[in-house]
Amino acid sequence: MTSRLKTGILAVVVTTTALVTAACAPPADKPTAAASSAGAATSAAAFGGMDALVAAAKKEGQLNVIALPPDWANYGEVISTFTAKYGIKVDSAQPDAASQDEINAATQLKGQSTAPDVFDLGQAVALANTAMFAPYQVATFADVPADLKDANGTWVNDYGGYMSIGYDAAKVPAPTSVQDLLKPAYKGKVALNGDPTQAGAAFAGVAMAALANGGSADDISKGVSFFTDLKKAGNFLPVDPTPATVQSGQTPVVIDWDYLNVGQSVSLKGKVDWKVVVPANAVLGGYYVQAISKDAPHPAAARLWQEFLYSDQGQNLWLKGGARPVRQDAMDKAGTIDKAAFSALPPVSGTPVFLTQAQSDTAKAFLTANWRKAIG
Repeated sequence: MTSRLKTGILAVVVTTTALVTAACAPPADKPTAAASSAGAATSAAAFGGMDALVAAAKKEGQLNVIALPPDWANYGEVISTFTAKYGIKVDSAQPDAASQDEINAATQLKGQSTAPDVFDLGQAVALANTAMFAPYQVATFADVPADLKDANGTWVNDYGGYMSIGYDAAKVPAPTSVQDLLKPAYKGKVALNGDPTQAGAAFAGVAMAALANGGSADDISKGVSFFTDLKKAGNFLPVDPTPATVQSGQTPVVIDWDYLNVGQSVSLKGKVDWKVVVPANAVLGGYYVQAISKDAPHPAAARLWQEFLYSDQGQNLWLKGGARPVRQDAMDKAGTIDKAAFSALPPVSGTPVFLTQAQSDTAKAFLTANWRKAIG
Protein backbone atom coordinates (compact mmCIF):
# COMPACT_ATOMS: atom_id res chain seq x y z
CA MET A 1 0.00 0.00 0.00
CA THR A 2 1.08 3.44 -0.86
CA SER A 3 -0.33 6.74 -1.90
CA ARG A 4 0.77 6.01 -5.46
CA LEU A 5 -2.18 6.25 -7.85
CA LYS A 6 -1.23 3.65 -10.40
CA THR A 7 -3.27 3.03 -13.53
CA GLY A 8 -4.46 6.59 -13.85
CA ILE A 9 -7.75 6.60 -15.78
CA LEU A 10 -8.38 10.29 -16.30
CA ALA A 11 -5.76 12.76 -17.40
CA VAL A 12 -3.93 14.26 -14.44
CA VAL A 13 -2.20 17.61 -14.73
CA VAL A 14 1.57 17.31 -14.60
CA THR A 15 2.99 18.72 -11.39
CA THR A 16 4.18 22.29 -11.29
CA THR A 17 7.74 21.06 -10.83
CA ALA A 18 7.60 19.06 -14.04
CA LEU A 19 6.13 21.98 -15.97
CA VAL A 20 8.78 24.36 -14.67
CA THR A 21 11.48 21.88 -15.56
CA ALA A 22 10.07 21.54 -19.05
CA ALA A 23 9.90 25.29 -19.49
CA CYS A 24 13.32 26.15 -18.07
CA ALA A 25 15.61 23.25 -18.92
CA PRO A 26 17.82 23.68 -21.98
CA PRO A 27 17.21 21.56 -25.05
CA ALA A 28 18.76 18.12 -24.89
CA ASP A 29 22.05 17.55 -26.66
CA LYS A 30 21.93 16.02 -30.10
CA PRO A 31 21.91 12.21 -29.68
CA THR A 32 25.22 10.47 -30.24
CA ALA A 33 25.55 7.67 -32.76
CA ALA A 34 25.59 5.12 -29.92
CA ALA A 35 22.43 6.58 -28.42
CA SER A 36 20.72 6.52 -31.80
CA SER A 37 21.72 2.89 -32.23
CA ALA A 38 20.44 1.98 -28.78
CA GLY A 39 17.20 3.84 -29.45
CA ALA A 40 16.58 1.68 -32.50
CA ALA A 41 17.55 -1.65 -30.92
CA THR A 42 14.65 -4.09 -30.60
CA SER A 43 16.69 -6.61 -28.60
CA ALA A 44 20.10 -6.93 -26.97
CA ALA A 45 21.16 -9.17 -29.82
CA ALA A 46 20.18 -6.45 -32.30
CA PHE A 47 22.43 -4.03 -30.40
CA GLY A 48 25.38 -6.38 -30.54
CA GLY A 49 24.81 -8.54 -27.46
CA MET A 50 24.38 -8.02 -23.72
CA ASP A 51 27.99 -6.98 -23.16
CA ALA A 52 27.62 -4.18 -25.68
CA LEU A 53 24.32 -3.10 -24.16
CA VAL A 54 25.78 -3.06 -20.65
CA ALA A 55 28.78 -1.03 -21.82
CA ALA A 56 26.54 1.51 -23.57
CA ALA A 57 24.24 1.79 -20.56
CA LYS A 58 27.17 2.32 -18.21
CA LYS A 59 28.48 5.04 -20.50
CA GLU A 60 25.11 6.82 -20.29
CA GLY A 61 25.40 6.41 -16.53
CA GLN A 62 21.80 7.21 -15.61
CA LEU A 63 18.24 5.94 -15.85
CA ASN A 64 15.18 8.14 -15.35
CA VAL A 65 12.16 6.44 -13.77
CA ILE A 66 8.90 7.93 -12.56
CA ALA A 67 6.03 6.95 -10.26
CA LEU A 68 7.93 4.12 -8.53
CA PRO A 69 7.49 4.33 -4.74
CA PRO A 70 10.02 2.17 -2.89
CA ASP A 71 7.30 0.34 -0.93
CA TRP A 72 5.42 -0.66 -4.10
CA ALA A 73 6.14 -4.30 -5.03
CA ASN A 74 9.67 -4.03 -3.60
CA TYR A 75 10.70 -1.27 -6.01
CA GLY A 76 13.16 0.12 -3.46
CA GLU A 77 15.25 -3.04 -3.58
CA VAL A 78 14.73 -3.45 -7.32
CA ILE A 79 16.25 -0.01 -7.94
CA SER A 80 19.11 -0.38 -5.46
CA THR A 81 20.02 -3.82 -6.83
CA PHE A 82 20.09 -2.52 -10.40
CA THR A 83 22.39 0.33 -9.37
CA ALA A 84 24.67 -1.98 -7.38
CA LYS A 85 24.89 -4.44 -10.27
CA TYR A 86 25.59 -1.99 -13.08
CA GLY A 87 26.77 1.20 -11.36
CA ILE A 88 24.04 3.20 -13.07
CA LYS A 89 22.36 6.00 -11.13
CA VAL A 90 18.57 5.82 -11.04
CA ASP A 91 16.81 9.19 -10.87
CA SER A 92 13.38 8.42 -9.42
CA ALA A 93 10.92 11.28 -9.98
CA GLN A 94 7.45 11.78 -8.46
CA PRO A 95 7.26 8.41 -6.67
CA ASP A 96 3.62 8.93 -5.68
CA ALA A 97 2.41 9.94 -9.15
CA ALA A 98 -0.22 8.17 -11.25
CA SER A 99 0.24 6.26 -14.49
CA GLN A 100 -1.24 9.15 -16.45
CA ASP A 101 1.28 11.45 -14.77
CA GLU A 102 4.04 9.34 -16.32
CA ILE A 103 2.63 9.90 -19.79
CA ASN A 104 2.07 13.61 -19.15
CA ALA A 105 5.63 14.04 -17.89
CA ALA A 106 7.07 12.29 -20.94
CA THR A 107 5.06 14.61 -23.19
CA GLN A 108 6.00 17.78 -21.33
CA LEU A 109 9.68 16.85 -20.96
CA LYS A 110 10.21 15.43 -24.45
CA GLY A 111 13.70 16.25 -25.66
CA GLN A 112 14.96 17.01 -22.16
CA SER A 113 17.57 14.99 -20.30
CA THR A 114 15.12 14.65 -17.39
CA ALA A 115 12.37 12.93 -19.39
CA PRO A 116 11.34 9.43 -18.28
CA ASP A 117 13.28 6.63 -19.93
CA VAL A 118 10.82 3.90 -19.00
CA PHE A 119 7.23 3.49 -17.88
CA ASP A 120 5.44 1.29 -15.34
CA LEU A 121 1.75 1.57 -16.21
CA GLY A 122 -1.65 0.09 -15.69
CA GLN A 123 -3.04 -1.65 -18.73
CA ALA A 124 -5.63 1.00 -19.58
CA VAL A 125 -3.11 3.83 -19.73
CA ALA A 126 -0.50 1.68 -21.46
CA LEU A 127 -2.78 0.58 -24.29
CA ALA A 128 -3.96 4.14 -24.83
CA ASN A 129 -0.39 5.38 -25.37
CA THR A 130 1.45 2.71 -27.34
CA ALA A 131 2.61 5.29 -29.90
CA MET A 132 4.96 6.62 -27.21
CA PHE A 133 6.72 3.27 -26.69
CA ALA A 134 9.72 1.65 -28.36
CA PRO A 135 9.38 -2.06 -29.21
CA TYR A 136 11.91 -4.22 -27.39
CA GLN A 137 12.12 -7.92 -26.67
CA VAL A 138 14.11 -8.94 -23.60
CA ALA A 139 16.12 -12.16 -23.57
CA THR A 140 13.37 -13.96 -21.62
CA PHE A 141 10.57 -12.63 -23.84
CA ALA A 142 9.40 -16.12 -24.82
CA ASP A 143 8.62 -16.93 -21.17
CA VAL A 144 5.91 -14.25 -21.01
CA PRO A 145 2.47 -15.64 -21.95
CA ALA A 146 1.27 -14.35 -25.32
CA ASP A 147 -1.83 -12.68 -23.90
CA LEU A 148 0.29 -10.66 -21.47
CA LYS A 149 2.49 -8.89 -24.01
CA ASP A 150 2.54 -7.16 -27.35
CA ALA A 151 3.98 -9.48 -29.97
CA ASN A 152 6.72 -6.96 -30.80
CA GLY A 153 7.50 -6.11 -27.20
CA THR A 154 6.02 -2.61 -27.40
CA TRP A 155 4.52 -3.29 -23.98
CA VAL A 156 4.91 -6.29 -21.68
CA ASN A 157 3.19 -7.17 -18.43
CA ASP A 158 5.65 -7.72 -15.60
CA TYR A 159 4.23 -8.22 -12.11
CA GLY A 160 0.79 -8.42 -10.58
CA GLY A 161 -1.46 -9.84 -7.92
CA TYR A 162 -5.01 -9.99 -6.62
CA MET A 163 -7.25 -7.49 -4.94
CA SER A 164 -7.42 -8.04 -1.20
CA ILE A 165 -8.61 -6.76 2.14
CA GLY A 166 -5.89 -5.83 4.59
CA TYR A 167 -6.91 -5.34 8.21
CA ASP A 168 -5.57 -4.65 11.68
CA ALA A 169 -6.50 -7.81 13.57
CA ALA A 170 -6.29 -5.94 16.88
CA LYS A 171 -8.93 -3.41 15.83
CA VAL A 172 -11.47 -5.27 13.68
CA PRO A 173 -12.76 -8.83 13.30
CA ALA A 174 -11.37 -10.84 10.41
CA PRO A 175 -13.49 -10.24 7.29
CA THR A 176 -14.31 -13.36 5.33
CA SER A 177 -16.07 -11.60 2.47
CA VAL A 178 -16.47 -8.16 0.93
CA GLN A 179 -20.01 -8.01 2.32
CA ASP A 180 -18.66 -8.29 5.88
CA LEU A 181 -17.36 -4.74 5.54
CA LEU A 182 -20.94 -3.44 5.76
CA LYS A 183 -21.23 -4.66 9.35
CA PRO A 184 -21.24 -2.21 12.31
CA ALA A 185 -17.84 -3.50 13.46
CA TYR A 186 -16.27 -1.69 10.49
CA LYS A 187 -17.89 1.70 11.02
CA GLY A 188 -15.55 4.47 9.85
CA LYS A 189 -12.77 1.98 9.19
CA VAL A 190 -12.76 0.92 5.50
CA ALA A 191 -10.40 2.76 3.12
CA LEU A 192 -9.88 2.36 -0.62
CA ASN A 193 -6.44 3.04 -2.09
CA GLY A 194 -7.23 6.12 -4.15
CA ASP A 195 -9.97 7.46 -6.40
CA PRO A 196 -11.19 4.73 -8.80
CA THR A 197 -11.55 7.23 -11.64
CA GLN A 198 -7.80 7.81 -11.47
CA ALA A 199 -6.15 5.02 -9.47
CA GLY A 200 -5.79 1.46 -10.67
CA ALA A 201 -5.86 -0.13 -7.22
CA ALA A 202 -9.08 1.71 -6.36
CA PHE A 203 -10.56 0.91 -9.78
CA ALA A 204 -9.86 -2.77 -9.16
CA GLY A 205 -11.32 -2.47 -5.66
CA VAL A 206 -14.65 -1.38 -7.12
CA ALA A 207 -14.49 -4.20 -9.66
CA MET A 208 -13.79 -6.69 -6.85
CA ALA A 209 -16.82 -5.38 -4.95
CA ALA A 210 -18.92 -5.83 -8.07
CA LEU A 211 -17.88 -9.48 -8.42
CA ALA A 212 -18.69 -10.06 -4.75
CA ASN A 213 -22.16 -8.58 -5.09
CA GLY A 214 -23.59 -10.27 -8.15
CA GLY A 215 -21.92 -8.12 -10.77
CA SER A 216 -19.35 -9.20 -13.32
CA ALA A 217 -16.37 -8.07 -15.32
CA ASP A 218 -18.89 -6.71 -17.81
CA ASP A 219 -20.90 -4.79 -15.22
CA ILE A 220 -19.31 -3.04 -12.26
CA SER A 221 -22.41 -1.05 -11.32
CA LYS A 222 -22.91 -3.30 -8.30
CA GLY A 223 -19.46 -2.31 -7.12
CA VAL A 224 -20.47 1.35 -7.07
CA SER A 225 -23.71 0.36 -5.31
CA PHE A 226 -21.67 -1.47 -2.68
CA PHE A 227 -19.54 1.58 -1.92
CA THR A 228 -22.68 3.71 -1.85
CA ASP A 229 -24.07 1.38 0.81
CA LEU A 230 -20.72 1.39 2.60
CA LYS A 231 -20.85 5.18 2.76
CA LYS A 232 -24.48 5.20 3.93
CA ALA A 233 -23.56 2.76 6.71
CA GLY A 234 -20.82 5.15 7.82
CA ASN A 235 -18.16 2.52 7.16
CA PHE A 236 -16.41 4.11 4.17
CA LEU A 237 -13.39 6.15 5.17
CA PRO A 238 -12.49 8.77 2.52
CA VAL A 239 -8.76 8.70 3.33
CA ASP A 240 -6.01 7.52 0.97
CA PRO A 241 -4.15 4.90 3.00
CA THR A 242 -0.40 5.11 3.55
CA PRO A 243 1.97 3.18 5.81
CA ALA A 244 1.62 6.04 8.31
CA THR A 245 -2.19 5.88 8.40
CA VAL A 246 -2.04 2.11 8.87
CA GLN A 247 0.48 2.32 11.69
CA SER A 248 -1.44 5.10 13.45
CA GLY A 249 -4.69 3.15 13.24
CA GLN A 250 -6.40 5.76 11.06
CA THR A 251 -7.08 3.20 8.30
CA PRO A 252 -7.56 -0.17 10.01
CA VAL A 253 -9.07 -1.78 6.89
CA VAL A 254 -7.66 -1.22 3.40
CA ILE A 255 -8.85 -2.54 0.05
CA ASP A 256 -5.74 -2.83 -2.10
CA TRP A 257 -3.57 -5.21 -4.14
CA ASP A 258 -2.44 -8.17 -2.08
CA TYR A 259 1.26 -7.46 -2.56
CA LEU A 260 0.82 -3.96 -1.15
CA ASN A 261 -1.14 -5.22 1.83
CA VAL A 262 1.44 -8.00 2.34
CA GLY A 263 4.13 -5.33 2.28
CA GLN A 264 2.42 -3.71 5.25
CA SER A 265 2.44 -7.02 7.11
CA VAL A 266 6.20 -7.19 6.66
CA SER A 267 7.14 -3.56 7.26
CA LEU A 268 4.89 -3.17 10.31
CA LYS A 269 5.67 -6.51 11.90
CA GLY A 270 5.78 -6.08 15.66
CA LYS A 271 3.88 -2.79 15.43
CA VAL A 272 0.59 -3.70 13.76
CA ASP A 273 -0.97 -7.16 13.45
CA TRP A 274 -1.78 -6.61 9.78
CA LYS A 275 -3.39 -9.54 8.01
CA VAL A 276 -4.48 -10.04 4.42
CA VAL A 277 -7.34 -11.95 2.81
CA VAL A 278 -8.22 -12.43 -0.86
CA PRO A 279 -12.03 -12.92 -0.88
CA ALA A 280 -12.85 -16.30 -2.40
CA ASN A 281 -15.99 -15.01 -4.11
CA ALA A 282 -14.20 -12.06 -5.74
CA VAL A 283 -10.77 -13.08 -7.01
CA LEU A 284 -9.76 -10.21 -9.25
CA GLY A 285 -6.27 -10.20 -10.72
CA GLY A 286 -4.23 -7.66 -12.60
CA TYR A 287 -0.74 -6.96 -13.97
CA TYR A 288 1.29 -3.82 -14.55
CA VAL A 289 2.96 -3.04 -17.85
CA GLN A 290 6.57 -2.11 -18.58
CA ALA A 291 7.48 -0.05 -21.63
CA ILE A 292 10.42 1.94 -22.97
CA SER A 293 9.90 5.53 -24.04
CA LYS A 294 10.68 5.97 -27.73
CA ASP A 295 12.14 9.36 -26.71
CA ALA A 296 14.23 7.99 -23.82
CA PRO A 297 17.24 10.24 -23.13
CA HIS A 298 19.13 7.13 -21.95
CA PRO A 299 18.00 4.45 -24.43
CA ALA A 300 20.66 1.85 -23.59
CA ALA A 301 20.03 2.13 -19.85
CA ALA A 302 16.29 1.85 -20.53
CA ARG A 303 16.79 -1.42 -22.38
CA LEU A 304 19.18 -2.78 -19.78
CA TRP A 305 16.58 -1.96 -17.10
CA GLN A 306 14.04 -4.09 -18.95
CA GLU A 307 16.51 -6.95 -19.25
CA PHE A 308 17.07 -6.75 -15.50
CA LEU A 309 13.37 -6.63 -14.60
CA TYR A 310 12.60 -9.75 -16.65
CA SER A 311 15.68 -11.70 -15.54
CA ASP A 312 15.36 -14.37 -12.85
CA GLN A 313 16.92 -11.91 -10.39
CA GLY A 314 14.45 -9.13 -11.19
CA GLN A 315 11.43 -11.43 -11.21
CA ASN A 316 12.38 -12.89 -7.84
CA LEU A 317 12.66 -9.37 -6.42
CA TRP A 318 8.98 -8.79 -7.31
CA LEU A 319 8.19 -12.08 -5.62
CA LYS A 320 10.11 -11.01 -2.53
CA GLY A 321 7.83 -7.97 -2.42
CA GLY A 322 4.71 -10.15 -2.51
CA ALA A 323 3.96 -9.60 -6.20
CA ARG A 324 3.51 -12.40 -8.69
CA PRO A 325 6.09 -12.20 -11.51
CA VAL A 326 4.87 -12.68 -15.07
CA ARG A 327 7.51 -15.38 -15.68
CA GLN A 328 6.38 -17.31 -12.60
CA ASP A 329 5.35 -20.52 -14.43
CA ALA A 330 8.50 -20.69 -16.55
CA MET A 331 10.74 -20.05 -13.55
CA ASP A 332 8.91 -22.64 -11.46
CA LYS A 333 9.43 -25.20 -14.22
CA ALA A 334 13.11 -24.26 -14.56
CA GLY A 335 13.67 -24.34 -10.80
CA THR A 336 14.84 -20.71 -10.67
CA ILE A 337 11.94 -19.27 -8.67
CA ASP A 338 12.41 -18.20 -5.05
CA LYS A 339 10.37 -21.00 -3.48
CA ALA A 340 10.32 -19.49 0.01
CA ALA A 341 8.94 -16.19 -1.28
CA PHE A 342 6.47 -17.99 -3.52
CA SER A 343 5.12 -20.09 -0.66
CA ALA A 344 4.64 -16.96 1.45
CA LEU A 345 2.09 -15.44 -0.95
CA PRO A 346 -1.50 -15.10 0.37
CA PRO A 347 -3.60 -18.16 -0.49
CA VAL A 348 -6.04 -17.71 -3.36
CA SER A 349 -9.06 -19.92 -3.96
CA GLY A 350 -11.80 -19.54 -6.51
CA THR A 351 -11.61 -18.69 -10.19
CA PRO A 352 -9.51 -15.59 -10.96
CA VAL A 353 -11.03 -12.88 -13.13
CA PHE A 354 -8.89 -10.61 -15.33
CA LEU A 355 -10.62 -7.72 -17.05
CA THR A 356 -10.15 -7.45 -20.80
CA GLN A 357 -9.44 -4.09 -22.39
CA ALA A 358 -13.06 -3.81 -23.57
CA GLN A 359 -14.35 -4.58 -20.06
CA SER A 360 -11.92 -2.10 -18.56
CA ASP A 361 -13.04 0.61 -20.98
CA THR A 362 -16.70 0.00 -20.16
CA ALA A 363 -15.98 0.08 -16.44
CA LYS A 364 -13.98 3.31 -16.76
CA ALA A 365 -16.82 5.01 -18.59
CA PHE A 366 -19.31 3.92 -15.95
CA LEU A 367 -17.11 5.12 -13.09
CA THR A 368 -16.45 8.45 -14.77
CA ALA A 369 -20.18 9.02 -15.09
CA ASN A 370 -21.29 7.66 -11.72
CA TRP A 371 -18.62 7.46 -9.03
CA ARG A 372 -18.64 11.05 -7.81
CA LYS A 373 -22.42 11.26 -7.98
CA ALA A 374 -22.60 8.21 -5.72
CA ILE A 375 -19.70 8.90 -3.35
CA GLY A 376 -19.03 12.63 -3.69
